[in-house]
Amino acid sequence: MQPGHKIISNFIEITLAQSNHFDNSRNMKQTAIPDLDLAVAASTFAALGSEQRLSVLRLLVRAGPEGLSIGELGQRSGVTGSTLTHHMKLLAQAGLVTQERKGRSIICAAVAYDELRHLSEFLLRECCADCPDTEHTHG
Repeated sequence: MQPGHKIISNFIEITLAQSNHFDNSRNMKQTAIPDLDLAVAASTFAALGSEQRLSVLRLLVRAGPEGLSIGELGQRSGVTGSTLTHHMKLLAQAGLVTQERKGRSIICAAVAYDELRHLSEFLLRECCADCPDTEHTHG
C-alpha cells in the first residue's frame, strides 16, 4: 500500500486528499481532509449517484419524519418493484433512510437530515479558499 492510500475493503483502495490553498498573505497552506470525513462522504455520495435514488430520497425528505408507504413511494417516484427495493437497500446501507414494517405496510422515511447537512458542509468547507477575497461575493 502506498503512503496516503487506505484500504476500506478488500476491493476498494482510495487515495485520501489533501487540500492546498493560500492564506491572506499568499503563503501556501495545506489542510488535510480527515480520512473518515472523505471516506464517509465518498460512500454517501456514491449512494446518491443515481437519479432514481436521489429522487426517492428527495420525496422522503419532503414527506417528513412520518415517511411514506413503499407503495406510495413507488407511485410518487415512478420507481416500483425490485428496482425500488434495490434503491432503498442502498440508501439504507448509507444510513440515509429507514424501512419499518407497520402492520401490513412497509414505511420508508428519510432519517439522516443531519448527515445531509454535513454533506453540504463538506462540499462548502473550503469554498473559495484559493480565490482572492475580492472575488468572493456569494456569502
